[in-house]
Amino acid sequence: MAEISTVPGTQVVVDRRVLVGYDNYLAAQRAVDGLSDAGFPVEHVAIVGSDLKLEETVTGRMTNGRAALTGAGSGVVFGAVAGMFLGLFTSATLSFVVLVLWAALWGAVVGAAFGFINHFFTGGKRDFASRSAIVAGRYDVLVAASHLDHARAVLEGGPRPADTVVVEPPPSAGTYDPTAAATSPAPPRTAGAPSPTPSPAAGTSSPTPPSAQAPAPRPRP
Repeated sequence: MAEISTVPGTQVVVDRRVLVGYDNYLAAQRAVDGLSDAGFPVEHVAIVGSDLKLEETVTGRMTNGRAALTGAGSGVVFGAVAGMFLGLFTSATLSFVVLVLWAALWGAVVGAAFGFINHFFTGGKRDFASRSAIVAGRYDVLVAASHLDHARAVLEGGPRPADTVVVEPPPSAGTYDPTAAATSPAPPRTAGAPSPTPSPAAGTSSPTPPSAQAPAPRPRP
């Protein structure tokens, strides 16, 4: 895998090869950490995720009451922060505490109202709470080609966790060569398949088979 720098005026090509592939990010992270602990120059290492997909995990059912409670919690935090900021301009400690509590109370009320109204107007189309994340199907540890043998020696000599699943790299079809594709021989014909009939050139008529010609007239006695 080659990477080209996009900085104007510089073009640096880094030839990176697949060292090992895993089915989860933590395993790839442990592999890079093991290389670092062994003194390997990890600035020549990269973790690349492929087969990206969106994973949404449902955390529970969402109702109007729960939406209002969630909004109230967010409002308390926002109101308390705003109250502490405004309390910096007060001279008395009691005024500071009262201002923070008053702002947190109003934040809870406003947050609960917004949460309730927001979920109420959805019309029951999304009565669940969830969290989304972008995950990859495989994680490949890439190493610069000049350090690949060293990295393999370090990785094979270190311990491997029992829960680590190594994913085999996908087969490569190679690079496309248009010259080789143009000069490649035609595929062999299957036994019993009819041979292609050449079409007549433009401006010429195809010959009429003997069976299609008109019969010669018979002589009269």
